Amino acid sequence: MIVPGRNELCWCGSGKKYKRCHLRSDQKGETVPPDANELVAGKAPVGPGTLSLPRRVPDHIFLPEYAITGKTGNSGKSCKKESDDEISRMRRAGGVARKVLDSVLAAVELGVSTDALDEIAHEAAIAHGAYPSPLNYMGFPKSICTSVNEVILHGIPDSRKLQNGDIINCDVTVYIDGMHGDCSETVLVGDVTEEAFSLVQCTWECLMKGIDVVRPGQRFNEIGRVIEAHAAKYGYVVFRPYGGHGIGEHFHMFPFVAHSYDPENKAVMEEGMTFTIEPMINCGGHGARVWNDNWTTVTADLALSAQFEHTILVNSGGVEILTGGLEPWFLRDGKRRLE
Repeated sequence: MIVPGRNELCWCGSGKKYKRCHLRSDQKGETVPPDANELVAGKAPVGPGTLSLPRRVPDHIFLPEYAITGKTGNSGKSCKKESDDEISRMRRAGGVARKVLDSVLAAVELGVSTDALDEIAHEAAIAHGAYPSPLNYMGFPKSICTSVNEVILHGIPDSRKLQNGDIINCDVTVYIDGMHGDCSETVLVGDVTEEAFSLVQCTWECLMKGIDVVRPGQRFNEIGRVIEAHAAKYGYVVFRPYGGHGIGEHFHMFPFVAHSYDPENKAVMEEGMTFTIEPMINCGGHGARVWNDNWTTVTADLALSAQFEHTILVNSGGVEILTGGLEPWFLRDGKRRLE
């Protein structure tokens, strides 16, 4: 649960202080996923399905430090200027992550379960000699995250099948040659509403605008400034509790890369740093709640949310996208970007 302070605004977006809204129900453990029979804007909210068992990793795959215990051991670690060897290995990790993500997105269609997408990702990672980084990271039970419609992030793949009009973010991270590569895209299922398409398109543009300002000597808060401004231009809001992160030999490291503007953040980018930019953009309010699985985070008002992510390298020329590919999947049908 993303828990606010007693006197802060409640996570549900009601505008009330937390102590006068959901504090007591949260303390009693009464916060639950939305009723799957409830209709919002004519569509049932996403509800939890049935989980399959965690997938097996062959013995020849090199494991990250948390693979057996679930404990990360990277508390307090910060991204640094990588050596030439480390950058070379980061390029490989980013390239493999991109290939695995493309395999998953190619399989997105009506009637496919998110668990089936997890299996595709798992097998693709293994085929490339990589470990699927989310698997058992702090106990996460699956090999990718699949976040559908109002799920902002950390959706757990299960038996739910994709429906006409859904949007789904597939988040892939792999560990190979001692490095992690991390990327995600939100794609469209069947015939989506104009609202859904516009949100996905704007979120992609937010990512690219954030990447465009990266260069040595730039402050990290410039990323949040341009992302937040672009989202606001179209009436959307940035989900603030989560952001990008340093990445390399550990899955998550400092710095926290905020997608909203923080004038107090004086941290500066240096050549050789590797980190992710991964804006989560909501159609509705800022509020969120977490299901009882302690992972799946949904918008409090059940409005749509979208996300895109790349792992990047700060270089002498500005930036290199380590998880880059062709144009995003949602644009491959020839639809235009927003102006």
